[in-house]
Order: sequence, then structure tokens, then C-alpha cells
Amino acid sequence: MTFPDGVRWIVRALWVQRVRSLLTIIGFAIGIAAMVLLSSLGEGLRLFVLKEFTQFGSHIVAVTPGKTETFGLSGILNTTRPLTLEDALSLAHINGVEEVVPMVMGNAQVKAAGRSRYTNIAGVGPRADVAWGINVSSGTFLPEEDLLRARSFAVLGSELKAELFGNGNALGEFIHAGGNRFRVVGVMEPKGEFLGTDLDDMIYIPAIKALQMFNRESLMEVDIFYNPSLTAEAISERVRALLIRRHGFEDFTIVTQDEMLDTMDNILRILKFAGAGLGAISLLVGAVGITTILMITVTERVNEVGLLRALGGTRSQVRNLFLGEAAFLGLAGGISGILVITVIFLIAKLLVPALPMAIEPEVVLGALGLSMLIGLVAGLRPAMNATRMSPIDALRSE
Repeated sequence: MTFPDGVRWIVRALWVQRVRSLLTIIGFAIGIAAMVLLSSLGEGLRLFVLKEFTQFGSHIVAVTPGKTETFGLSGILNTTRPLTLEDALSLAHINGVEEVVPMVMGNAQVKAAGRSRYTNIAGVGPRADVAWGINVSSGTFLPEEDLLRARSFAVLGSELKAELFGNGNALGEFIHAGGNRFRVVGVMEPKGEFLGTDLDDMIYIPAIKALQMFNRESLMEVDIFYNPSLTAEAISERVRALLIRRHGFEDFTIVTQDEMLDTMDNILRILKFAGAGLGAISLLVGAVGITTILMITVTERVNEVGLLRALGGTRSQVRNLFLGEAAFLGLAGGISGILVITVIFLIAKLLVPALPMAIEPEVVLGALGLSMLIGLVAGLRPAMNATRMSPIDALRSE
């Protein structure tokens, strides 16, 4: 039997059992579609989160107050001491540090021009716009002055400005935030969201004013932007040494962006593979369907197998024909599933452009290969049963 003859035999056999074949292909298509879809959503989410974390730069070290330590059987000692503006000023003098941004976050009511709303308030340093790469659309950012004696100036996010002042001019106007009065010196360009926080619906004030407003002794975080020629480990050691000299011991936590990104990347990769694994379960269901259909097919086509053997067909040829049917079902199911995912992807991009989805070519090829492999494995047992038939007994059964 030549290869074209074998292909025609497989196509005819599947066409005769077209209802069963179609149901099997649909089962495989659902499995492949689920596998690729969940994997694409996981990869899209991973890339989205990594992009969010790196939009303010990629050479950042964050220092937060407090450090948790474990001492044998005696339990856990949590030491929390203030991280002050003086600490931030001293960190700016470390060799290799380009920008230092002290930060205090909170939420308070903001009033202006007879309007009011609750919004996020960021207490920062005067160089936060340069460090974070955010731009002012009108006016200026917070003026560079002594962090400890900063005046009551404020910079509004673009959305907050529109809510409070509409189309009017906000520069030079006064607003009340958390019971304190501030003069507006700038309005930011639209920036969007960062991990669920609307940066356009925010007010930026000096860090010292935010500490007073929220009755805090300690900064929430100090972001240190360092020269790209240095490593995160090197700058972390310099920061650690300076703060230990100032505080007497290590009562703070240093987190590098590399560590944070590695942790997030590992977690999101696990989620992506878990999603693909859930989709692969559907492929196993499809494998059961192929096995069942081919087992029934072998039983119903005993005379066909006997005639094929009587005409000189070898055991290997009979086995390959049945395996070819299984592989074809798996491949057809895989291609159908990928076509379904392509349509879903295009529709999602039109209706929900912000939905994070990233189809990886290796996942698509892997899904196709897996569908064929599962089809072959599922068809192995029925194919071996067909090869064990005696030609005489098979023809006699007719």
C-alpha cells in the first residue's frame, strides 16, 4: 500500500464515521483552545505587570522602615523605627545615586472652587517628576527647596484638575486638602494607572506636609534611582552601610527592583503554566474520546481489517492506518482550536483593547504537537488490537 492509498483510506474511514469524528475534533479543539487561551492570558498578565513595574525606570532600590527577624525558638521580633526625611537627604549623597524620592501616600478630601472629592495624596520630593519620568503639562512641579521646610504647594493630576476646576485655569489657585491649604503650581500630563492606582486622579504635595497631614513620623518608602553602571547589589550595600551608621542597626528593609521583578515573574509564570495545565485536562478528555471511538471502530470494521490482511496488508500497515486516523483527529482538533483562539483574540482586541493577551508561537506549536501526540497515544491500543486479528477469523465474522 502506497502513502497516497493510506491517506485515502484514512480520509474515507473518518468520513464514514463523520459524526463521531466531528465530536472528537470538537473535544480536541476545546482542549487546545482552553490551553492556548489560558496560557496567553497568563503571559499577557505577566508582561503587563512587568511593564507596569518598569515604567518608572529599571534601576531602582526601595527602602522601607522596619525589619522582621527570627531568633530561634524565642519567636519573631519586629523592629519598626522611623525612616525620616533626614535619611532621604543623606541617601542622596551616596556615590552613584542619581535621584532620591521620599514618599508618603494617603487619602483625604480635596476642596476647591466649591467642589470636593476624596482622592489619593502623594507626599514626595521636588525631583519626583524627573525620577519617575512624569511630565507637567502646565506650570511646574514642586520647587526644589529644603525638604524639611517645604512650602504648601501642590501639583494636580490631569483628571483631578478637570474635576475641581473644569476648563478653567488652576495655576495659582488655592485648594484645601486634609484641612490644609495649598497653592496649585502645576498640572500633570495624563499618565494612566499604575497597578490599579489612577495617577491622573492624584495630588502631589511636599513629603513634609504629607507627614504632618497624616500624623506620621516615618516615610512609607524611599525610592533610590542609581546609575545604570552600578549593580543593584552594590548600591544596596552602600545604602545599607549608610543607614546602619545612622540608625545603629539594620531596622529597615531594602528591596531591589530586580528582586521584585524576579519574584513577580516566577509567580506569574507558575500561574501561566497552571492555566495551560487546566486546558490540557480537556485534551485528556479528548484522548478518551479518540480511544473509545477507535475501539468501537475496530470492532465494527473487523471484516475490513480481515480483507486488508487477506490482500497482503502487513500488521505494521494496519497499525499505521489506525494510528493515522488518531493522529489526523488530533491534528484537525488542534488546528480547529487554534482557529477558534485566533477569532477570540481578534474580537477581544476590538472590544477590549486593554485586555492583556499575548499568544506565544511556541505555545501554539506545542499545543499542535501535544494534540497529535495525545491522538497517537490514544489510538495505540485500538491499532494494536487491529493488528492481532487473524485474517481468516476476521473474514469469517462477516
